[in-house]
Amino acid sequence: MALNDLAPRSLVASDRRLAAVMFTDTVGYTASTQANEGRALDLLRQQGELLRPVVALHQGREIKSTGDGFLVEFDSALKAVQCATNIQRRIHERNVEGGQTPIRIRIGVHLGDVVQSGTDILGDAVNIAARIEPLADPGGVCVSAAVYEQVRTKVTDTFEKLEPKALKGVAVPVGVYRVVPSWEGSGGNGAEDASYLTEKTRVAVLPFANISPDPHDEYFADGLTEELIANLSLVPGLKVIARTSVIGYKKTEKKVAGIGKELGVGTIVEGSVRRAANKIRVTVQVIDVATEEHLWTAKYDDDLDDIFAVQSEIATKVATSLPGSLARPQVPVPELERPKETQAYLSYLQGQALIWKADEPSLRKSLEHFQKAIETDPTFARAYAGLARAYVNLGAEGYLTWTGAIEMGQAAAERASKLDPDLAEAHVLLGELAFMADAPAEILDRELRRALELNPNLAQAHSILSSLAGSFGIMESYVLQSDEAYRLDPLSPPMIRRQGEMFFNSGRDDEALAHWRKHIASDPIDAYHGLADYYMFKGDLEQAESMVREVERVAPNSDPALLCRGYLAALKGDRDTAVRLIARIDELFKKGTSRQSSIGYIYYALGDLDRFFEYMFAAARNHTMQAVKVRLSPLFAAARRDPRFVMLVIQAGRPMQAYKPAG
Repeated sequence: MALNDLAPRSLVASDRRLAAVMFTDTVGYTASTQANEGRALDLLRQQGELLRPVVALHQGREIKSTGDGFLVEFDSALKAVQCATNIQRRIHERNVEGGQTPIRIRIGVHLGDVVQSGTDILGDAVNIAARIEPLADPGGVCVSAAVYEQVRTKVTDTFEKLEPKALKGVAVPVGVYRVVPSWEGSGGNGAEDASYLTEKTRVAVLPFANISPDPHDEYFADGLTEELIANLSLVPGLKVIARTSVIGYKKTEKKVAGIGKELGVGTIVEGSVRRAANKIRVTVQVIDVATEEHLWTAKYDDDLDDIFAVQSEIATKVATSLPGSLARPQVPVPELERPKETQAYLSYLQGQALIWKADEPSLRKSLEHFQKAIETDPTFARAYAGLARAYVNLGAEGYLTWTGAIEMGQAAAERASKLDPDLAEAHVLLGELAFMADAPAEILDRELRRALELNPNLAQAHSILSSLAGSFGIMESYVLQSDEAYRLDPLSPPMIRRQGEMFFNSGRDDEALAHWRKHIASDPIDAYHGLADYYMFKGDLEQAESMVREVERVAPNSDPALLCRGYLAALKGDRDTAVRLIARIDELFKKGTSRQSSIGYIYYALGDLDRFFEYMFAAARNHTMQAVKVRLSPLFAAARRDPRFVMLVIQAGRPMQAYKPAG
């Protein structure tokens, strides 16, 4: 898929236009070619494989390769700068892993007029970007003053103005700024160390401690935690870890350095909440992971009705206290929607405290709290989004029919979006529900892109976009979006599972193995299931047997346990056991989302492709077929050679015509 295909139509609609131009160049390429041409060409290939998905993510349009660099156009300076810094960050992470020849590039960015000439672009913007690029350090980014003025209050990066220099072939002096990378000064030898010690703009908000006289106010502390995560997630440039990954640190005794390493963050926010009647006391502190220094501490004593003002001030102070990033008072911190009634907000927080639990009573109670919030304030859009999420989770756990969950969730999400068109959570829910219903890819893409425009920290949106790309076999986007989702929510079982599957499905077997082993403690069911699949694919049935036993120990009678045992029995030629497991799955999972697929997988392992396709077509009709697994997993390679596979994909709503995601 060429990056040219990712450009919005407006970029090529006229001959002359204003554009942000990014110019990259490889450091020392000529010398390295003379020393070892084969290695230089291989590094250039690796550079392209790393750079192109990042450009696509930021909606750039690759104009051309310049041999050892790239010329890329963007419709905004912000996208260009974010893309440039993310490219350098990813190259930095690759380089510090060790064992590979480092890649070093320089990047220059300018904003100005360009003229379309065939497939190329010309003009001062291109010339100036090309002249600015050599001023950057190896691994660095330089931007013009025009770009700096556009982005300086919108990104977390800091800038250093360079001494004035005449640019060759440019008559008018151009101010140039160097972007100070967040990882600068790192002495780490490993990628993991460099990541968590230096990325100060990667933030984790730990669960606030409840010190209220009434232990039932625990939900209020949890709710304040989630609200602060949501508020900080809206700050441009911050990467905020999702609630599902931080909740495990509730009442933890782990040290800040250990938490930072596990979550890959450079900054941690923690605090406590005390509520008594209509009074609240909130204590907050911001900690630099690398030094364990308290960057900022504050206490608030207010009426409960003032909780929104407290939240807004906390979010602003957290954002502006991060070292080397947002230490500027002009950084805007968007505010969350305020309901008209405090009681509606309290009901909403009670619903949020239960929404991510997997048991049916908690999810049903969550539903009741959201409904109560809506009754109190029918205009509270976030309460409708919570209601939609409750329906989705009830359906995913099998406590509602799949179609019922989609219908009720859709109605609630549409109401939320109508009340607040800029509510990112509503758009991600509409995209997720469209994915569940096998709606046209364009609907999913539109809703999820809008969600990420409003809040780039939505791990679920990245995850669904990854699955969408995977279902079409678009590997670059599949891999990149999975990486983004995992970085934002690294301890969430769904993200752990999808990242491991991405490694396995994209032929990165060693990384899949390491990933599953790493997450045995944090997500044992998915980890052992992934390891069982790995060893079955490798033909090591003895090791696979050990992993299947672990799945059965951790989650007996679960769908993964029964599927793994049935699949392994089929590979061993034990048809009686495999058939018995098929009957057991059919009995236990009458409403489960994976019942028909699991049965089909076991028939596949038995070599019965007729029954495999029978169950896969049934799953497709019920919108429960795992399209990415069927299309990409090496376990099902033989099925993809069968003529029926094309019809299966079409029936599942993912036809194999070209689908070009926006990024």
